[in-house]
Amino acid sequence: MYKVLIADDHPLFRNALNQVLSGQLTMQVAESKDFASTIAFLEADPDIDLVFLDLNMPGNNGLASISAIRVQFPNTLIIVVSAEEQESVITKCVQLGASAFIPKSLDLNEMCEAVNHVLEGQQWLPKDIQLNPNASNENASIEKLEQLTPHQLKVLVLIADGLLNKQIAYELSISESTVKQHASAVLKKLGVYNRTQAGIIYQQAIHID
Repeated sequence: MYKVLIADDHPLFRNALNQVLSGQLTMQVAESKDFASTIAFLEADPDIDLVFLDLNMPGNNGLASISAIRVQFPNTLIIVVSAEEQESVITKCVQLGASAFIPKSLDLNEMCEAVNHVLEGQQWLPKDIQLNPNASNENASIEKLEQLTPHQLKVLVLIADGLLNKQIAYELSISESTVKQHASAVLKKLGVYNRTQAGIIYQQAIHID
């Protein structure tokens, strides 16, 4: 039996999707209502096969949640479920590692079809969506983020927020020298010379147009 997590702040939507997944697809379903509880749940149960991720729930910062989950839990598949339907947003979601993008307007039976495609190792997108063929060049920053380790990504997020090394060390409960090591590795992997440039690359990657 597959184990899935519905990460969405709308109780009615969670309940409807839960009924479909547990009933029609006989899955073991858990729920979370913000990004912090989503990460906590995944840390507590690393055997979660699939996450249904709402882009606009509390705690999300643009598309950063996709990148964070992919880096920290590489064996967990991600299906983005969102009211956002712009092709630029969908393209970025796929580039960041989402296996599917499901509009919230989609019929629940079609959602089942999408889930089955993902579990079979396939990608699923709405039929009327065409990914931008030039997106790989426009969003090269996304590929750079994929090189970072989970700790390096956490440091980069705080760098992008403008925190100093001492503040980052406090937030992550690590030494300042460890922060410096991570920061140095981040700059090298992103191919930049300073923290401002690193922060810009991060913001470009997660920004919803």
